[in-house]
Amino acid sequence: MLPQLYFFVSIAFALVAWGIVAKQYVWPKLRLLPRDEALRPLLILHSFRFEGLAFLIPGVVSPDLPPAFAHSAGIGDIIAATLALVSLALLSRGARAGIVVAWIFNLWGSADLLNAFYQANAAGLMPGQLGVTYFIPTVFVPLLLITHGLAFRILLRETAAKTRRPPSN
Repeated sequence: MLPQLYFFVSIAFALVAWGIVAKQYVWPKLRLLPRDEALRPLLILHSFRFEGLAFLIPGVVSPDLPPAFAHSAGIGDIIAATLALVSLALLSRGARAGIVVAWIFNLWGSADLLNAFYQANAAGLMPGQLGVTYFIPTVFVPLLLITHGLAFRILLRETAAKTRRPPSN
């Protein structure tokens, strides 16, 4: 049970640390930018989610890594990375569809990360089964969760501003 505890403590510390970084350094910059510009760095970060495919590479992870977890996490991540890149490309062209795809990406990507935690727990994943991919859930996933929160905040801020009515006289 001790390795499991260390694993979850690592994830919790990363969430706290990335939360501090986001609050102190990232959000103060992003909140001042227009929606499309504020989303770009977050989408670029998430384009690196192709790293989740490492869960599917023999020799990188233990042969005992539960296939249900590996497949779900790997494929879910590559879909999220693809959606991030598509949204980024559409936003670069000024296409309104970029915001729609950003919403789809953010909903999919968040659900994918939460599903990965669920799948890991349901499959009885042991941290040692992750091999060298141990850094993904302990360092990278907390950052991704924090940045999904920032993306939701950016998307909702713009939506709320558009639905607000000017004060009547």
